[in-house]
Amino acid sequence: MAKNKGKSSDKGGGTIALNKRARYEYHIDRRFECGIALQGWEVKSLRAGRINFGDSYAIIKNREIYLFGTSIPALISASTHVLADDRRTRKLLLNRREIDELIGAVERKGYTLIPTALYWKGNKVKLEIGLARGKKDHDKREVEKQRDWNREKQRILRAGNPTA
Repeated sequence: MAKNKGKSSDKGGGTIALNKRARYEYHIDRRFECGIALQGWEVKSLRAGRINFGDSYAIIKNREIYLFGTSIPALISASTHVLADDRRTRKLLLNRREIDELIGAVERKGYTLIPTALYWKGNKVKLEIGLARGKKDHDKREVEKQRDWNREKQRILRAGNPTA
């Protein structure tokens, strides 16, 4: 029998979580894919879809990048001998060249590092971080107006075309 190559469902692949709030709150200029240092109980929780990174961000310490503020609550059945800190600071795994580029952008240009997505790549967990600038209130209002107009436009098109 031939194995199904290219299907990510065999390994439980796909998106674990998206940070929709990041697109609303920030202009994301560039995105970087990085690994994340996790413990075993955290991977089990991620397989169950238990994560919250709505208020999280990446910080720079000692020329390394860490994810701060992400909550991965432990499963009840995961482990009894491990004291699980669900909001611990997790190290992000990037190349030195990428780290230097991010440090320069954050320190000199005033950017922020925001996690945008967490997903499986093979059997590894990958985090997508975005190099972002905060939006002003008028930018957020413009996004809401555009979203409302697109929704209204779809209603009008559906009303004009009774076959759909």
